[in-house]
Amino acid sequence: METIRLLVVDDHALFRRALANLLGNEPGFEVVGEAGDGAEAVRKAQALRPDLILMDIHMPGTDGLEATRQIVSALPATRVVILTVSEEDKDLFEAIRSGAHGYLLKTVEPEGLCALLRGVFRGEAPLSPATAAKILKQFARREANAPATVAGDDLTAREREVLASVASGFTNKEIGSKLAIAENTVKNHLKSILAKLHLDNRVQAAALAIQRGLVRDSKPDTKSSR
Repeated sequence: METIRLLVVDDHALFRRALANLLGNEPGFEVVGEAGDGAEAVRKAQALRPDLILMDIHMPGTDGLEATRQIVSALPATRVVILTVSEEDKDLFEAIRSGAHGYLLKTVEPEGLCALLRGVFRGEAPLSPATAAKILKQFARREANAPATVAGDDLTAREREVLASVASGFTNKEIGSKLAIAENTVKNHLKSILAKLHLDNRVQAAALAIQRGLVRDSKPDTKSSR
């Protein structure tokens, strides 16, 4: 298993250090740095080039949302996952628009957190299972009131099947099994879908799928990371 290099960002030093220690002792993770606010996160991200950043939202000075925007723009290979206490719709929506690859609440169990973070590198979107369906539906409703920038009419029938499965919370492996295609083929379809829809990540694609009516009800499996 390839080691995932992590940067942990949170303004509460006790929580940040406890989280860094927890993840640093897990197989497959290496914590390469910590930051106490968004501005420090941007500086350390540029210096350390981590694979993944766990980002809090509400911090003094530059908050996590602005830091996410700057990091995603400057370091497209670095994934940012929000880890927060905030269940506010506005924070969630802005995080997804900012390019975050996932949105987790601090109530997540340690074992679940590790599994969710590993899933990022399998192309999965880490969302707390208990809130995933609600999150996607609310995001879709909010976006439905905005002018559509893409219709998605140029997606192939197979790409629509893959996109609907993404919005329903399936992993790449599960989509491949369901559609009787290889997991690498699923990844290629997802890459094509994101390019055609001009989207940044899987979370945005899932929300758009619900908005466009490709899937009516998203039901992530609470046994695994979705």
